Amino acid sequence: MSILSVQNVHKRFGGLRALNEVNLEVEAGTVHAIIGPNGAGKSTLLNCFVGRLEPDTGTVTFDGKSLLGLKPHEINQAGVSRVFQTPEIFGDLSLLENVMIPAFATRDGAFKMNAWRAVDSENSLHDKAMGMLADVGLAEKAGEIASHLSRGDKRRLELAMCLVQDPKLLLLDEPTAGMARADTNNTIDLMKRIAKRGITMVVIEHDMHVVFSLADRISVLAQGTVIAEDLPDGIKGNPKVQEAYLGGAHL
Repeated sequence: MSILSVQNVHKRFGGLRALNEVNLEVEAGTVHAIIGPNGAGKSTLLNCFVGRLEPDTGTVTFDGKSLLGLKPHEINQAGVSRVFQTPEIFGDLSLLENVMIPAFATRDGAFKMNAWRAVDSENSLHDKAMGMLADVGLAEKAGEIASHLSRGDKRRLELAMCLVQDPKLLLLDEPTAGMARADTNNTIDLMKRIAKRGITMVVIEHDMHVVFSLADRISVLAQGTVIAEDLPDGIKGNPKVQEAYLGGAHL
């Protein structure tokens, strides 16, 4: 069953055609990778999912409801969380504070400010945030200032900030960009653990080691058009993909 459905999406920027009749179905509980050369339209497509861009034509449906016309925070409240190419964290706050901020937000966008229940609420959310930090391997650093973290740990912190909101769909834009191989492998392991929870993930990634380690299914964009969609083994052997992505070299 599809949790995210994209139908006939077009997007232009002046004379530049960024997306051309894009169709995409993401099955619930899977990891769906979107790959392609630079300028293929991957980030533009992701921005159409989260309300940062509006397609010129077409539909984007999540969990049976249209996302078009919704503001980014409304899409987030519907159960969609995004991890950006550069980790977006509160650098001057502790790791625990970083995770508690999204934990405080309720699904209707309000905050738990009832004075009679504030203490119990804060204690509960503190425990939830600490549990999430433990899940991503950062509990021992809970009191440290976030800006002092390595890039790999900043990524893990950002994932904790997303996961504490209990998303149904997690969108990841180049989650291992700029990482050393050890941090990349740690991030792959973490994402595999997230996938086992049944959280659907859409991953944009250039590192083929990451893609083939994680993806259940892969879509390939080139010049704004989906030129292939298949299981990982089918993508590896697809001559159109090899030509568009690596100039004919094998993946």
